[in-house]
Amino acid sequence: MSIIKNIIGGIAGAVALNILHETLKRFDHDAPRVDLVGEEGINKTIEAAGGERLSGDKLYAAALGGDLLSNALYYSTIGLGKKKYLLVRGVALGLAAGLGAVTLPEKIGLNDTPVTKTPRTTGMTVAYYLFGGLVTALTIKALRK
Repeated sequence: MSIIKNIIGGIAGAVALNILHETLKRFDHDAPRVDLVGEEGINKTIEAAGGERLSGDKLYAAALGGDLLSNALYYSTIGLGKKKYLLVRGVALGLAAGLGAVTLPEKIGLNDTPVTKTPRTTGMTVAYYLFGGLVTALTIKALRK
């Protein structure tokens, strides 16, 4: 079934993106910290609903879980449409997600510094999401064979 293959591909892309992010943030001072933007967004949402802020491992787990789920669903749309444009959609949607990750935080009231600290950080942020899109497209392509 095509939808299951798309979801598996989306999960693969989301996991690959997060492994890349989690690994490089430990070794590179300029690496994007998408996790910090996600954590801020979670706490602002909780506060707006009248709840108490999360911290520590609970906040990290909520941000990571939300990131994996939302990226898996988003990336799974790469499998929609004609087979011959699968890689093109992977690139296009990966780039769109990366550009959104660097431009949307400030527009929705979040601190964008963790993903735009330096030009290198900004470029890496976009590249991470492009990588996730390509992993998704290639996974779906392999599953369809």
